[in-house]
Amino acid sequence: MKQQIKQHGITVAVVLGVFVIGAGVFVYSGRYDMGADAPHTKPVFAVMQAMRERSIEVHSKDIQVPNLNDEQLILKGAGQYAAMCTECHLKPGMKDSEIRPGLYPQPPNLSQVRVAPKEAFWVIKHGIKMSAMPAWGLSHDDPTIWSMVAFLQKLPDMTPAQYRDMVAKAPPDEDMDMDDEGGHSHSRAATAADSDAHEHAAGTPAVETPLSMEGMKPNAAPAAEAVARAFQAALQRGDRAAVLALLAPDVSISEGGQTQTRDDYASGHLGEDIAFLKTARITPVSLGSMPMGDTAMVGSESDMQATVKGKPATLRSREMLNLRKDGDSWKIVSIQWQTTPVPEK
Repeated sequence: MKQQIKQHGITVAVVLGVFVIGAGVFVYSGRYDMGADAPHTKPVFAVMQAMRERSIEVHSKDIQVPNLNDEQLILKGAGQYAAMCTECHLKPGMKDSEIRPGLYPQPPNLSQVRVAPKEAFWVIKHGIKMSAMPAWGLSHDDPTIWSMVAFLQKLPDMTPAQYRDMVAKAPPDEDMDMDDEGGHSHSRAATAADSDAHEHAAGTPAVETPLSMEGMKPNAAPAAEAVARAFQAALQRGDRAAVLALLAPDVSISEGGQTQTRDDYASGHLGEDIAFLKTARITPVSLGSMPMGDTAMVGSESDMQATVKGKPATLRSREMLNLRKDGDSWKIVSIQWQTTPVPEK
């Protein structure tokens, strides 16, 4: 009997040894494709999915959920979500983003799926290994994370118009910082009504080559300049209809390293830009134009008083518009925005 047990033990040890050696050889062979565009095999995916779901469930079970029906908490969460989450988790009326198709595993569309509050809080705070979900708790406090959780409970029931209106009413996002060049520290992600440095207002993050107004002169194309001023004024007073009326159907809008269509802008960033401009004080610096037959370019610079890391700061905003004559009026066919910090004197 003892001999049989001993032989059985040796057999088990040998099998385990072979398994470990085989696993090591497989790992170091590099044959397993770790590319995000190559899905896991079904067994591997099933194991990882089960482990992820059970881990979140177990680690979040003792979390105490606060009152999530407070309107101000939900509004704050709307601004946070717009700034940090839409590129991966989408929003009402948004079918896809530039980054989302390349993510694996695919993030849930939170405009269609409601996540339990405890689990949502834990995932937002701690993130998920080997996915695109970061641990926001390293840069955001618990009340801010709870605001996002509160908003997520309302999101699946929202229409695109309701989402836009709520984001436009959201308070400034003072948790988002500027990077060293004056752009948003989050990859647009950007994208929300945050007075620390919205990528528009009129601004995208600073780039190596600033928008140039070379060759432009004041009053060179007065009608086009008037449209540019009207566009800026409509944004600042929050007049959505007036803003959209000045945009051509085929307009392209560049901000945050992305180019949007008119419909994309109308359903998302327009509301966020209006919300940001409620808290910014803008001082025009210069405006010039260049006529080119039935088209014209209008460039402008403005100084914006905004809040950066909780402190007042001045940002230099540059806007470049391309306009096309449309009958007796002009329509904006492309927009570029850029913002950089103005050094203290």
